[in-house]
Amino acid sequence: MKPTLLLLFALALLGYPPTAGATDPCPQLRTQTASTDVATRIAAIACQENHAWFRTFIDADGRAGGQAVYEAENDALADGTQAWRKVATYWNGSGLAGGCGNAGAACRSFVVDTPWSAAFVSWVMRQAGIPGFTASSRHVDYVRAAARSSSGPYRLVAPQQAPPAPGDLLCYVRGQPRAMGHPGLLGVLDRDAAGLPMHCDIVVAAKDGMAWLVGGNVQQSVALRMLRLDAQGRFADLPTRVAGDAPCSPDAPVHCNLNRQDWVALLKLRAADTRTLLATTSER
Repeated sequence: MKPTLLLLFALALLGYPPTAGATDPCPQLRTQTASTDVATRIAAIACQENHAWFRTFIDADGRAGGQAVYEAENDALADGTQAWRKVATYWNGSGLAGGCGNAGAACRSFVVDTPWSAAFVSWVMRQAGIPGFTASSRHVDYVRAAARSSSGPYRLVAPQQAPPAPGDLLCYVRGQPRAMGHPGLLGVLDRDAAGLPMHCDIVVAAKDGMAWLVGGNVQQSVALRMLRLDAQGRFADLPTRVAGDAPCSPDAPVHCNLNRQDWVALLKLRAADTRTLLATTSER
């Protein structure tokens, strides 16, 4: 049997579908920002921004590529906007402003010094016209809202519990000495999680054994992330940080995988009334 067929057979035994046909969905999606389907709008807006940042990406093996411009630079993005001013747009356009009330030197310093991934998610949701989504500079705020509200735009499940779909958010905890996992997150949310540092990416597509997600402040840009799915379309084998992991180094390259994180939450976009969403969008 040829080596390629052996590999495909082994992947099938492990429950992973072939991924050879998995191609970046963003070039097609980014043209659909006016879609009447809210999930498509979310995905399209996120993809449009990834395109502006020259399609920076992290592949399914956690390797980064495509970086051309970084957040602090004056260089223009693909849409002609200076990189740091684009980040300022995410702050101002989300209603959070932060230190970017005026796009001057102080704003540029704020862009460099302040994590902006949650501002990016908030900006996308506002552009897409998602009712009930409260913008925040902290991911944990809308993770908590998804856990506690039965009427909000999102509901919280474990990352492996349900297949991801466009418009969903996949989140991990960062900067903690020990891996938390989903059970640990629930325990923290029951208490005071105000200071819990997190990161969330927006699912833009899930097909052909691969999920495609877009996140802000990833590699100092807006990056597309690829994560493998099993035959049921779930995150069955997410690269996960565990207690005792060695730091990334030439001696431990396996720990340099940028997808190896403490994944704790999948926020599922609830079914919504399209007419309400369209009305909300028309008021922007």
